[in-house]
Amino acid sequence: MIKVAIVTGAGTGIGRAAALALLNAGWSVGLAGRRGELLEETAGMADTPGRALPVIADVSDKASVDQLFETVRDRFGRLDLLFNNAGTGAPPVPLEELSLEAWRRVVDINLTGAFLCTQAAFRAMKDQDPRGGRIINNGSISAHAPRPRSVAYTATKHAITGLTRSTSLDGRAYDIACGQIDIGNAGTEMTRAMSRGVLQADGSVAPEPVMEVQAVADAVVYMAGLPLVANVQFMTVMATNMPFIGRG
Repeated sequence: MIKVAIVTGAGTGIGRAAALALLNAGWSVGLAGRRGELLEETAGMADTPGRALPVIADVSDKASVDQLFETVRDRFGRLDLLFNNAGTGAPPVPLEELSLEAWRRVVDINLTGAFLCTQAAFRAMKDQDPRGGRIINNGSISAHAPRPRSVAYTATKHAITGLTRSTSLDGRAYDIACGQIDIGNAGTEMTRAMSRGVLQADGSVAPEPVMEVQAVADAVVYMAGLPLVANVQFMTVMATNMPFIGRG
C-alpha cells in the first residue's frame, strides 16, 4: 500500500525538498501552499509527478485546511503523514517596535496553522483503517535558543514544542505518533543572508555556515518511515559549525 503524506509549505525551501524526498521514496504527497505555481513546479520536479497533488491552501484558515485534507483523502483514500512545515517570520526589529499585526501574522501561520492541520490530521487518522499515522512538526533551532529580534518567531517555535508533546501524548490512544525536527541553517532562500552575515547575540554581525537542505529532507523521510511503534520524539539537524551550541 502506497503511503500518503501532506506537506505544508511545499512550494519552496524545506517543504519542497521534503515533499520531493517523500515522493522519490514512494509516497503519494499532497503539496500544500498559498502559491499554486510554486506547488505545480514542485510536482513537476518529482520522479513520479502523478503521485503529487498540489492544493492551494492557507494553513491559518480553518475552512482552507479542512478543504486541503478532504481533497487529499478524496484523491488518495487516507493519510499516513502530516509534515507541519509552513512558517514565516517577522521583520527583525526591536521587540518594543514589533507591530501587533506582524505578531499576529506569525502566530496565525506558525502556531495556529500547525494546530489546525494537526486537528484535521487527528480526525483523519482516527477514523481510517488501518488506524493511525504520524505528524512531524518543524520546530527550528529557535525552539531552543532565540536569535536577536525574533520574538514572534521564537515564541511560536517554543510553542510548537508544546504542541508536539501534547500531540504525542493525546495521539497514543489512536496510534498517532508525533515528533519534531529542529533545523539549523538549511540552505534555502530564507537563509541566503546567513553567508553574508547576520546579527549575533553580542551585537556583532557575522556570517554563519549553512548545510544542504537535502540533509533535512533525508531526516524527514527517515522519521516518516519508522513503524508506528517507534518514534523520533525530537531530532536536531544543523550545520555542524553554526553558533547554536554556545549561542550567545
